[in-house]
Amino acid sequence: MLAKWMMKLSGPFRRSIRNKLILTMIGLAVLPIVAITALAAENSRRSMEAEVISTNLSNMKWTGVYLGDQFAQLNNLIYTVLISPHLSDYLANAGEASLSSQFTAQRNITDTLTNLFYSAGNHVVGVELYLKEYNKLFTINASQSDIESPAVIPAPYKLLFDQNKDFMITTDSTDGARFQLTRSINRFENQEKLGGISLQIRWGMLDQTLDLLGRGNEHTVFIAGADGKVLYQPRGVVPAAGILHRIAGTSETQGYFRSDHEYVFYNTIEPVGLRLVTVIPNSFINKSALATMNFGLIIGAVSVVVAILLAAVLAWRLATPIVSLARSIQGFGMMKEREVRLSTRVDEIGLLETKLDQMSHRIREHIRTEYMISLEKKSAELKALQAQINPHFLQNTLQMIGSMLFKNSPAESYEVIRSLSDMFRYIIREPEDLAPLRTELNHLNNYMQIQQQRFAARLNYSLKVDEATLGSFIPKLSLQPIVENAFFHGLEPQEGPWELEVKAARDGEDTVIIIRDNGVGIGPGKLAELQGRLTRRSGKLWTHGERIGLSNVASRIQLHFDDSYGVQVESREGQGTTVTVTIPL
Repeated sequence: MLAKWMMKLSGPFRRSIRNKLILTMIGLAVLPIVAITALAAENSRRSMEAEVISTNLSNMKWTGVYLGDQFAQLNNLIYTVLISPHLSDYLANAGEASLSSQFTAQRNITDTLTNLFYSAGNHVVGVELYLKEYNKLFTINASQSDIESPAVIPAPYKLLFDQNKDFMITTDSTDGARFQLTRSINRFENQEKLGGISLQIRWGMLDQTLDLLGRGNEHTVFIAGADGKVLYQPRGVVPAAGILHRIAGTSETQGYFRSDHEYVFYNTIEPVGLRLVTVIPNSFINKSALATMNFGLIIGAVSVVVAILLAAVLAWRLATPIVSLARSIQGFGMMKEREVRLSTRVDEIGLLETKLDQMSHRIREHIRTEYMISLEKKSAELKALQAQINPHFLQNTLQMIGSMLFKNSPAESYEVIRSLSDMFRYIIREPEDLAPLRTELNHLNNYMQIQQQRFAARLNYSLKVDEATLGSFIPKLSLQPIVENAFFHGLEPQEGPWELEVKAARDGEDTVIIIRDNGVGIGPGKLAELQGRLTRRSGKLWTHGERIGLSNVASRIQLHFDDSYGVQVESREGQGTTVTVTIPL
């Protein structure tokens, strides 16, 4: 039953190539667009994710460097007190000095701390120095300058001594907007803790640097201690305990990890060992990529609709001629019958296969016959071309010889006659279509010897040939017509001296022949038309007029070799023309 329904449903497509084409082209048009749209949307999200990760890792690195510089500057302020000679004198002599000496030493330390406080900037709100051995606490801030003997060791210094640390950063217990940077005073000989120096600093001094990391209110930026505890958070929601625990447990100085709902980037601030952390929610990346994804989906939907319409129209138009041909070819039986190759298809294509197989051998015979006729015609045209020589050139040469017989020596007249004779011998007695470049250049030299005799006062001719190219084969009468055209179209209208240069050189596996003159050149319009004729292979071997044209030479070269060889022309009005002939080496 299922097979019956399948045959019934597939019947319209099995028997009609039109329906097959419509269904196939819709599938080919729609499926790639849907796949590409989905892939582009995912790639857009991944690209945005990669950009966010790369950008934030770089920003975290450089922000950590800037923060490290700021903490280093604070450390340098403390070092100015540690290396102060007043502190050294006080530690060395406070127990033995007189009261007046002690008063002077304390005043010197107070002055040193006062100078530090007022030179540190607005973000430093207080300076303290505590000496454990003498139980003296020096306090300098905007409202007081005091020396006291506390009943117990102050909290930050006690924690510093108990944990045996050289420095410590803690948030001020009375004001969360401040922190204390405390550094110990050590005895040089045994590193015994003698006391400590503390700076009370506003966290706000770091806000400008931390702003380098923020792109919006969704970002959470904070500074944590080595234990993962948040020390300062200028904005954003409070991070989850799991994030803080994971940050405290990592030993890497820089990196990132992804939780269920956010990306967490961290970096260690040197030299204080604090952790700089940025938390970016997943929604930020998805929101950034959403516009691109929506645009891609809209374009994809429009492309699907357009593809369906174009596929249906194109398939209908493609199939309609085939259906018509299949119907009309049923009466096509005038070709010679032969054994029929039966097709396994039952649609119009199967009928075409059967009928066209009957036609193929007769068409092949017609093609072969037409090819032989065309080949014989081309051969006849080439033979006729070999026999052609410009009658005006011959007339002018004979007149020049007659004049030379009366004015010049017999040897000079003989050289011209010999050159003309060699030219006729080359044209008439060499039946081959191709000739070595050596013989073609000899023919050109004979032609130029006659021209040099005619225009001795004006013409300067040079020939430079690479010996490796002389064995290359070229269609006969290819170079002399190009040079003849150079005289007729370029040099003869030119006033002043004439320059004609011929070069033959090797270029890889090719031979390149360059013919350059300093004639009147060719205008842009005519040059474009000529270049178009040379690049379009028309198969014509003759042009208008009595002269052999450049398109003749180009067609013959392409006929013997292929379309990668031929003739190129470059020219500028008033500056001459350059013709380049390329043949196989």
